[in-house]
Amino acid sequence: MKRILVVDDFAVWRRFVNTLLTVTPEWQIHGEAASGAEALTRAQELQPDLVLLDINLPDINGIEVARQLQVIIPNARIVFLTSESSSHLANAALSTGALGYLLKSQIVDELLPALESVFSGKRFISKGIMLQGSI
Repeated sequence: MKRILVVDDFAVWRRFVNTLLTVTPEWQIHGEAASGAEALTRAQELQPDLVLLDINLPDINGIEVARQLQVIIPNARIVFLTSESSSHLANAALSTGALGYLLKSQIVDELLPALESVFSGKRFISKGIMLQGSI
């Protein structure tokens, strides 16, 4: 079973992700965090296999959180789950070493394929995100 840490400042989103993942026994929400600082603490405590991370957090930007997570839990995979469709932000997010960039508007259709993709070592990017250059 893969352990997932969900980081989003909106509890409704965290619950929604949990609901979506209950259909697949392979994934388990191992913990939640509502801020960047809490995410870093929870990641160190829980050592998740994957972190679903929003970019817009109330304290630390999700991109900076991802950089710090790479040090704290270097073997964990990071997937950004965000409403930000800017190619500039997607490029910045993926340059942290994250393997996924998933739009919240696509979560119902793309969450499970995204998780399967990143756990097999492949990058997943939501439809509609046009990346610039190679990252």
